[in-house]
Amino acid sequence: MSVAFTKEDSAETAAETLLPDRPVSPHPNLVTEAGLKALESGLQQAREAYETAQKIEDVNERRRQAAIPLRDARYFAARVRAAQIIANPASTDIVAFGSTVTFEREDGRVQKYHIVGEDEADPKAGSISFVSPVARLLMGKAVGDVVGVPGQELEIIAIS
Repeated sequence: MSVAFTKEDSAETAAETLLPDRPVSPHPNLVTEAGLKALESGLQQAREAYETAQKIEDVNERRRQAAIPLRDARYFAARVRAAQIIANPASTDIVAFGSTVTFEREDGRVQKYHIVGEDEADPKAGSISFVSPVARLLMGKAVGDVVGVPGQELEIIAIS
């Protein structure tokens, strides 16, 4: 029988189903309580999507549909295992992991960010990762301190 008439995975199908793992940060996986819950939720959603994909009859389509959830499940499982919950800061005297810091830029713009773990950071929603350049400059500083970022300075005006 010719190979053309057998149902074997093509190179394209193999590439679609053998996805590389999502990169895991080399930094410690510091998280807030909400961050850990979000990681656990991501893991649960990936597991559910994988289980749904396993019900597909066509083997190639099943593999294609399961590839991303399987990769995501591996990622979230690793992140949950490595998670180190950091309690909210006991003091608002200095900027720390979990602080919300408000600062003013030289041009007068005022910005406010919550410093969180890498997986929960969303600058558009007002949170930045503790390993981001701005967060690294702000951590350990107090109200009134000025830090320099490329091209300008930021003055801390509030910590909560």
